[in-house]
Amino acid sequence: MRFAKAQEKKMGKPDSTAVPVKKREPQKSPISKGWIIVLSFILCGGLLFELLKLFF
Repeated sequence: MRFAKAQEKKMGKPDSTAVPVKKREPQKSPISKGWIIVLSFILCGGLLFELLKLFF
């Protein structure tokens, strides 16, 4: 009987009561790809030069 009562309460209600979710656009990075490449080159390049200086 519980099932029947629960179904009676639902009568007249819409099938889905969930709020529609907005589609989000992919979040943009505040720093462009070019700057990230330049900064990583500076950091890794400096590290490589220091290692070369140690061995030679």
